Amino acid sequence: MKRKEIIKPPKSLRKVPTHYCPGCGHGIAHRIVAEVVDELEIREKTVGVAPVGCSVIAYDYWDFDVSEAAHGRALAVATGIKRCRPNLVVFTYQGDGDLASIGIAETLHCANRGENLTCIFINNAGYGMTGGQMAPTTLVGQKTATTPWGRNPQRKEGFPLKVCELLANLPGVVYLERVSLANPSQVVKAKRAIKEAFLNQIEGKGFSLVEVLSPCPTVWRMSAPEAVRWIEEVMQKTFPLGRIK
Repeated sequence: MKRKEIIKPPKSLRKVPTHYCPGCGHGIAHRIVAEVVDELEIREKTVGVAPVGCSVIAYDYWDFDVSEAAHGRALAVATGIKRCRPNLVVFTYQGDGDLASIGIAETLHCANRGENLTCIFINNAGYGMTGGQMAPTTLVGQKTATTPWGRNPQRKEGFPLKVCELLANLPGVVYLERVSLANPSQVVKAKRAIKEAFLNQIEGKGFSLVEVLSPCPTVWRMSAPEAVRWIEEVMQKTFPLGRIK
């Protein structure tokens, strides 16, 4: 009997081996971005922008145009592309160290200008590629390579930066939502949010950002199941899920 194919890989995702660590959320995020591009039938006019970080070679996985950007400058590069070619659908794919630390000025000003762009912000509470240092999103008490005793605001290490809440009061921002990759139902919600962010751009509404809480078992020194439980039981207390704007 001929088997019925229920699920097909998205056309916008290349069939190549992954370089990501076991249990990493980037692979899931890449897949749902590719599914959204396919469903919206925008593959031939989509341009992604990938800066420095774990996602630096996202162009190896997506089968559409992707531009590289210097660390933190993805939204500046995306702004240039979108203004020169406003008919294109342009998005950035950025980690927390990139978007919320070295790139925080680009993030704030791009959002404040209301650039008609889509930003996918992967929050794994640390610098993944460079060795697990503290990031702006690292939780209070969380141990990293640079906070081996845990992040402590009393030691002048500050508090976790909540990007969605920070951007919410800017009038140029039309859509902010925080989602998670911790379980299948949350992955479905994440895809729905990313699709809405792309549709906002297609309809010319302005700046949209989707923050994705993503597991990083290697940096967190956890197993993959422990990492997704940590998102649900610990991380979401600091970064609650839902539509912010």
